[in-house]
Amino acid sequence: MKEKRTLMDIVWRVVLYAWSLTIIFPLIWVIYESLKSNPEFFKDIWALPSELRWQNYSKAWNQYGFGQSLLNTLYYVGGSLVLGIFFTTINAYALTRMQFKGRKLIWGLIMLSLFLPGINALVPQYVIMRELSLTNSLTGLILLSSLGESVFYLMLLGGFMSSLPMELEESATMDGATLFQKFWRVIVPLSTPGIVTVGVFKFLGFYNNFLAPFIYLSDPKKYPIAVQMYSANKQMEFTADWVTLFAGVTIAMVPSIIIYILFQKLLMEGATMGAVKG
Repeated sequence: MKEKRTLMDIVWRVVLYAWSLTIIFPLIWVIYESLKSNPEFFKDIWALPSELRWQNYSKAWNQYGFGQSLLNTLYYVGGSLVLGIFFTTINAYALTRMQFKGRKLIWGLIMLSLFLPGINALVPQYVIMRELSLTNSLTGLILLSSLGESVFYLMLLGGFMSSLPMELEESATMDGATLFQKFWRVIVPLSTPGIVTVGVFKFLGFYNNFLAPFIYLSDPKKYPIAVQMYSANKQMEFTADWVTLFAGVTIAMVPSIIIYILFQKLLMEGATMGAVKG
């Protein structure tokens, strides 16, 4: 029995290592391709660069607009993240910690939206954005992204908050705390792992969002990184400057990698606790 378990452990480790390589190797390949010249790339895509060409990054940053698009992305993602987390936290608290008439009905309607394709809302959303003169505006895109609540995030954070003992708020009420004080000083600090988890998921969703910016933004100077990568890729049909595009892809990967490194521990803790307690 021990031999079988040992063999299974070895098999699972090999599978996990192989799966990890399928994720890590493409990233490494893109990075060293970004340091080649175009003739080296077309000659042999697997060979290492003979000389590190850091000027590819400068060219991607300036000539292909990745620098401006990254700044646009930071503004768009930052604003959407702050407002989105704020509204999700308040909504999760109201639906899981407060008792009022119609709460179950609201939850039911929210759950019903899980079965409705999100693409159905594109036309009415566009009409509203156009009538409010919010098209071709990063600020309008922030409002659209942050006010559109996601059922998944609400369920994740709501499950985390509902696991907290009610006695905590009862004690705070006896001490004279207001509703806002109970929310801000008791629930929010205890829900930090769940809030960080939702925040990281939201960040990845906003950062990789292509459809909404592609639809609502017409000025190339306002493109976030996802749309700018698409635009640069279309230019490659005429210029074939692939090493510069790889440099742009590497630039685009940096913020996501930094966020993962900084919040990896809290992300795993929040996701695990939310799944078990919720």
